[in-house]
Amino acid sequence: MTARPPVAGQGAAPAGAGTRCLARDLGRQPYEPVWRAMQRFTDARDGDTLDELWLVEHDPVFTLGQAGRPEHVLAPGDIPVVHVDRGGQVTYHGPGQIVAYPLLDLRRMKLGVREYVHRIEQAVIDTLLEWNIVGTRREGAPGVYVAGAKVAALGIRVRQGRSFHGLAFNITMDLEPFARINPCGYAGLQVTSMLDLGGPSGPDAVKPVLLDELARQFGLALEHAPPPDLADPRPTPSRAP
Repeated sequence: MTARPPVAGQGAAPAGAGTRCLARDLGRQPYEPVWRAMQRFTDARDGDTLDELWLVEHDPVFTLGQAGRPEHVLAPGDIPVVHVDRGGQVTYHGPGQIVAYPLLDLRRMKLGVREYVHRIEQAVIDTLLEWNIVGTRREGAPGVYVAGAKVAALGIRVRQGRSFHGLAFNITMDLEPFARINPCGYAGLQVTSMLDLGGPSGPDAVKPVLLDELARQFGLALEHAPPPDLADPRPTPSRAP
């Protein structure tokens, strides 16, 4: 794996060092139960709660953020549209896309929202580099782009200093549903996937790299844990073994 320089302000932490964080792979799930579980987790956590990183592939769904305008949903057809409490406009989730939900206490990390977004983007950019794909940012349009086409979208929410929602990273997904919307509110915005860019043939190859890069950006020591109980996603206190 390509060596990365230390993140600014973090220093070169030794292997295994960092803030404890539980990494959970939820597999494939419908959107709404995961969204509601994120809300419950965030509302129930306190200053002693371990941070968590959830990875999931969603069943096909369009989500319309708080800034979303219905006219950007052009022809959803048989794909449901869900109005959600994240920032941003409309996007699509579906199989072959890694959705990462960092459930982090930004206040405890002393991290502002702008820097938080920047670090998520950098984690994606560094993940792409593992496959020699060069990703870039676009001023005023959060996310990661390759040759002008969007490969990863961001839509976040911060409540009482704690983040939820997150990142959608196109790996091997069918991109046709993006033609049914104005992605992120931009008419004609081109989207792409890692597979189309010469990347891997499935999300499983990307997940560990993305987790490592997110952990590096946020100074996390990841501990793999089972999927949460979506009906009752209880926060884990940091004093737990």
